[in-house]
Amino acid sequence: MEALDRKLLRDFRRLWAQAAAIALVLACGVAILMTSFGMYGALEETRDAYYERNRFADVFAGANRVPDSLLTDIRAIPGVREAEPRVVEHVILDLPARVETVTARAISLPEDGAPLLNRPLLRTGRLPDPAATAEVAVNAPFAQANGLRPGDSFLANLGGQQRRLSVTGTVLSPEFIYTIGPGALMPDNETFGILWMPARMADAAFDMDGAFNDIALKLDPAAQQPAVIDRLDALLEPYGGLGAYGRDRQTSHSFVDAEIEQLRATALILPPIFFGITAFLVGMVIGRIIALERSEIGLLKAIGYSDVEICLHYLMLAALIALVGAVLGWGVGTWLSRALARLYAQFFDFPYLIYRVAWDAYVISGVLALLSAALGAARSALRAAAMPPAVAMAPPAPPRFKRTWFDRLLAAMRLSQPVMMILRSLMRWPLRSALTTLGLSLAVAVLVASGFFSDALDKIVNSAFYQSNRQDAILLFEPDIPETALPQVANLPGVLRAEGQQGQAAILRHGHLEKDAAIEARRPGADLSRVIDGVGRAVDVPRDGLLLSERLAMQLEAAPGDILQVEFLGGRGETHALPVAGVVTRYIGLGAYMDFETLNRLKRQAPRISVANLLVDDALLPELHATLKETPELSGLIMLSDMRRSFEETIRENVVVMTTVYISIAVLITVGVAYNGARIQLSERARELASLRILGFTRGEVSFVLMGETMVLAILAQPLGWGLGALIAQALASGSTSDLYAVPLVLEPAGFARASLVVLAASFVSSLVVRRRLDKLNLVEVMKTRE
Repeated sequence: MEALDRKLLRDFRRLWAQAAAIALVLACGVAILMTSFGMYGALEETRDAYYERNRFADVFAGANRVPDSLLTDIRAIPGVREAEPRVVEHVILDLPARVETVTARAISLPEDGAPLLNRPLLRTGRLPDPAATAEVAVNAPFAQANGLRPGDSFLANLGGQQRRLSVTGTVLSPEFIYTIGPGALMPDNETFGILWMPARMADAAFDMDGAFNDIALKLDPAAQQPAVIDRLDALLEPYGGLGAYGRDRQTSHSFVDAEIEQLRATALILPPIFFGITAFLVGMVIGRIIALERSEIGLLKAIGYSDVEICLHYLMLAALIALVGAVLGWGVGTWLSRALARLYAQFFDFPYLIYRVAWDAYVISGVLALLSAALGAARSALRAAAMPPAVAMAPPAPPRFKRTWFDRLLAAMRLSQPVMMILRSLMRWPLRSALTTLGLSLAVAVLVASGFFSDALDKIVNSAFYQSNRQDAILLFEPDIPETALPQVANLPGVLRAEGQQGQAAILRHGHLEKDAAIEARRPGADLSRVIDGVGRAVDVPRDGLLLSERLAMQLEAAPGDILQVEFLGGRGETHALPVAGVVTRYIGLGAYMDFETLNRLKRQAPRISVANLLVDDALLPELHATLKETPELSGLIMLSDMRRSFEETIRENVVVMTTVYISIAVLITVGVAYNGARIQLSERARELASLRILGFTRGEVSFVLMGETMVLAILAQPLGWGLGALIAQALASGSTSDLYAVPLVLEPAGFARASLVVLAASFVSSLVVRRRLDKLNLVEVMKTRE
């Protein structure tokens, strides 16, 4: 082993504490990168394989009633490889031993029993016999949540008639990786499921003999999807077409895709913070080592070591630190991504998990780790290589100081000598002070940026459940029922109040821009389901205009006063010009709102409702459920009170885990910066501090000088950290926003205070650990040290 190699290992062993602090910071960046890449790759690869093996459709469309004879024209659309019609309806189930009303989506299977598209994957049992009249298969998560097995049976309200259905098997489907019921905000496998039944059974139950109301298309790879969708809409329009759409708007695919995009945003935003801090810490440590080893560098050069060897020696020391950090990050990142991938596989109802962290994730994270360490050490290593031997062996020239306005200011303030020493040290090394402040501010920023999610979720919950939707239950009717039936709804057992609401699928156009949206119409003064403006006030929709959510208005580039072309889908399919009356706040989904009377007038129909919002007496819920199970017009029930409770519990669990992880990360960053800074300060000022002890200063006063500098920098880092945290939070919020939901940027004072307290506490503890070394200083030996 070469002499430089032995020196390298000795230096690394001697600096193990500082190296470990830096390696842990670097490992955080590598682990986050690995976890994001691993999760991103696992989700995307599993989803794509699932889609391919089970032939997930490319285009979907619904209508009121389409004759089978139209299939020939649909299959003749250029680019269509396969077209599979089906009957889809929502039904009410009465499950044994369950008091609550359960909703399901019933989907017909082809007459030969083998779907061409969206093929169900059997988990247990078998698919229903095509000739059966009372057999169904159910989705596996729903069966598991309700204890259903092949051979079990339950009652279902099919087309107004209650029938007993037998379960033949449990399945998973690529169409329902994320299974969410109509009007629901999150999955609930106990109260919403999917049923697959034979085509003949569905046709008879829903009066669809010789017709269908839903179709899925598989396209050629070279097909132009927009052109296919336009042609399909034109064919379905006379039959109440509800607008064709691609995978990007399919509910399940949209949620999975949004999660993948969020992981990608995390991989792009957070890891660079850790790599930047690593570069700074490595530069600080290597710079101090070179300053202390000037004479050794001179001797090495004098005996024949080249400039390149000297430079590589210190770069190798930085590389060792990076290697330790990368290996730790690889291990933690691989473990985390594997554990999270299993959770995602359960949450998204995948039948299997293709987990494989691509080799390029290891290579990219490793290269970035080495580059960050190398860039941090490069300046000091090059300076060491450039020193002539004679200069290196001589003591460094003492810094030249002159009295400045700052010194005169300190003198005028009559500060104590320890405080003067702290402030002068900060001004003596302004670049290092600035970089240390930046490093500590990034720790604050990480906490601010992560903490905003908790506050944002609280705001979403408050807006969705306590300001906008204040009802206990929502009844869904398909098709719409006359508004005159609302008094009967209000007379249901346990119903304290009932308000009607109508939903209308439409295409909104503004110039060349267009967007599919669901228009909600309610009467003025509605109190259970309200439209909320930007400051949280309930507003009524003007009689002759539209209110748009902020994201919908942004996508259409529409402002109040602009005229939109509104094409109603289903029914007559007419188009009307309506002005934008205002913009309101909505975090879940894209919202458009219209006056109730105006919508019915434009559609030239008697007032109708598709939704009834209910305020319910909890004591009479069992009676209400029993009645609803036998109501023929009902197609679905959403218990918003249960959903609210489940949503809040899920958020609480996620917030606790996320907060713990990010506090740990911020503490590691703070320890890495503060500990290394204090160690270097002790190394540089050991003679000064020893002199103070000899002159009679107490240990507390000397400790104040050592720890004071670190704490002053930590305090100075707070405002910068708040600003950087707000910017990072804004980037994360933008990266997490989609058509499905928006994450509001909520920055509460408590979040800033919490971040500051954690970083200040970690800085104090880190400097306190270094301060203990003061007690072990040999004052005589320190005073003999050559300046």
